Amino acid sequence: MGEVLALTAAACYGVTHFGNGLLARRANGVAVAVFAQAGGTVLILILALAVPGGTATGPALGWGALSGVATGLGMAFLYRGLGRGRMSVVVPVSDVNAMTIPVFVGIALLGERPSSPAVFGIGVALPAIWLISRGGRANAEPRLRAARTADGPGTPARTRRAAGVTDGLLGGAGIALTWVALAEVPAGTGLWPLVLSRVVSVAAIIPLVTATRTSLRLPASVTAPAAVVGAVGTVATLLYMLAAREQLLAVTSVLSALYPAIPVLLALGLLGERITAAQTVGLGCAAAAISLIALP
Repeated sequence: MGEVLALTAAACYGVTHFGNGLLARRANGVAVAVFAQAGGTVLILILALAVPGGTATGPALGWGALSGVATGLGMAFLYRGLGRGRMSVVVPVSDVNAMTIPVFVGIALLGERPSSPAVFGIGVALPAIWLISRGGRANAEPRLRAARTADGPGTPARTRRAAGVTDGLLGGAGIALTWVALAEVPAGTGLWPLVLSRVVSVAAIIPLVTATRTSLRLPASVTAPAAVVGAVGTVATLLYMLAAREQLLAVTSVLSALYPAIPVLLALGLLGERITAAQTVGLGCAAAAISLIALP
């Protein structure tokens, strides 16, 4: 059951990234992130009030708050990286980092021992995420050049790549820390740790809004979809937290980290985009990784 929950979480994460990517073409990405996180906060608050049961302890709330800080800062670095560096560098570095850190924590620090097929599947998932995330990004680069205002148009390409790697690593670390923290929230504590996580994530993004002088005035045609997309992202986080209670952190994080496959498939079906040979190989590797990890 844990594997199913993690894969469903990955699907929801993928839908969230696809939706935010489309909205970010029409409005400032940081502002979109604020409304998305706010929409997710409203949803989880309603669910927490509607679903009784569980008592949030101090440690559970602490892990929830930590996950919120990690989410907010992770998204801040990710968006900054996409503005300063190359998407073909930032995205795969971020995705791979988001997967490898929880795997290391689970195996090296928590003493988890996945089965031999699962270990092999984890190894296959690493190139799968890289290939899926990296393939097909070249055509997007010209659209991003106009958005690179942080460093200026005259910034050398080597400097932009370095900035992209750093911000991608930090963004991925934020996602990874979110998953590690949520895995530590014990059962029986209700949804309040996740409510706190969402509230803190919004608060963590606000300093970036202030520093970049980002206007939060967006048309209703953007704010409403952003809130809905954010709600889907919160559902993904809830599913991940439930999955982490039933499965090893190393396994849950890897399956959830396969979410880049979803935007690729949605772009193929809805936008008529073509997938590259690298993405095709990556999707095949992802399918193989899922099959191996699901083996008893």
